[in-house]
Amino acid sequence: MRWGGGEAGYDGYPEFAAARAGHLYRSACLLTGGDTHLAEDLVQEALGRAFLHWRRVSRVGNPAGYVQTVLTRAFLAHQRRHSSRRERATEVLPEVAGPDPGGDAPLRLTLLEALGRLSAKDRAVVVLRYWEDRSVEETATVLETSPAAVRTRCVRALARLRVSLGDSLGEPAGR
Repeated sequence: MRWGGGEAGYDGYPEFAAARAGHLYRSACLLTGGDTHLAEDLVQEALGRAFLHWRRVSRVGNPAGYVQTVLTRAFLAHQRRHSSRRERATEVLPEVAGPDPGGDAPLRLTLLEALGRLSAKDRAVVVLRYWEDRSVEETATVLETSPAAVRTRCVRALARLRVSLGDSLGEPAGR
């Protein structure tokens, strides 16, 4: 199919995709523990699915929520498929090219490393609840689980993050 801008049923999709791509990429980076290549693939998959079903998705009233749900489920499916041959984290992080626009590169790297130590579902819960600011019920719907399971995962994941991070956040956490 050729994109002509006026294709019936796809009105608004290019604008939507352009507006959401950056946020989806940041969420995907958090989910993947900093694996930017996998994050790009997940964003592409989520936006591709949204395009295929755009007529229905655009009428839902919350296409951003739909795409975020697709992104999270795609991440979890990827983790299930590749759990036995997954790369292992190391103590040494690769050098980052270029200046950090946020100015908190050490904090970001520390947080990404700590998130990378969590299980895939724990990471998904933390990202949805605290990055996406989703309710317990919305998170449960996305992960296809109960609200009680989400609350339990949140408590356990945050406890693991606290242990993992220890005093490494130091001064930036008090800002």
